[in-house]
Amino acid sequence: MTSAPVIPFGTRLREAMDTRGPLCVGIDPHAALLASWGLDDDIAGLEKFSRTVVEALADSVAVFKPQAAFFERFGSRGIAVLEQTVADARSAGALVVMDAKRGDIGSTMAAYAETFLSPSSPLFSDALTVSPYLGYGSLAPAVELARASGAGLFVLALTSNPEGAEVQRAVRADGRTIGATMLAHLAAENAGASPMGSFGAVVGATLGDLSSFDLEINGPLLAPGIGAQGATAADLPAVFGAAVRNVVPNVSRGVLKHGPDAAALRASAHAFAEEIRAAVA
Repeated sequence: MTSAPVIPFGTRLREAMDTRGPLCVGIDPHAALLASWGLDDDIAGLEKFSRTVVEALADSVAVFKPQAAFFERFGSRGIAVLEQTVADARSAGALVVMDAKRGDIGSTMAAYAETFLSPSSPLFSDALTVSPYLGYGSLAPAVELARASGAGLFVLALTSNPEGAEVQRAVRADGRTIGATMLAHLAAENAGASPMGSFGAVVGATLGDLSSFDLEINGPLLAPGIGAQGATAADLPAVFGAAVRNVVPNVSRGVLKHGPDAAALRASAHAFAEEIRAAVA
């Protein structure tokens, strides 16, 4: 019996963005947010928070981005909640980008990849954020497994935190910055892919003019910074230029602050998605 062909993450993401709107909602159950929802900072609160977000939004938003650290801090019980959150979100039709920012070498990187990118793993996600700062080549096990499983990667390239510039904008001997080097690697990974490659970059929406960087990597650009960090949907064309159609803006607090009311969560996510759709059209 022939197995069905694997549909690449880039293809699935393009369809989700076109049909559901280009919005990624973070699932960031940190203590202050749980408290604002009237929940305790414990497993019960974590589970209630995550279930509410997924039930309210999973049938309408394109992408969820759970931050693994906020689940891992509760140990094995937190990981169990994360597994259920991923499974419920994906079963409702949303794509899941696991925000774990893993990065290492050799067999350790391969183990990270198997955790989040192997279809047999209970934490299997549609894509994973990774750190390339042990050298882009260190990501090879994740790249290979992502290709095989139809998953994707988002590589830290030009992040929104101010500290990131000391590494990402450092200049190599050939005159190219580290961030530009990562973008070039991703463009090579995505060469020939249609409608969009599966290997994306994390590029902050708060960074202003990025015209000195070639963001047209034929892959998605995960863009944190909309909402609470100060960027707006209207800023996206100026920041991303011709690559703006492939931008996946991430909003976390801007949506989550409206919980635990499910209707308010849905209204906020819908409003952000429509503002972004209008800005990038």
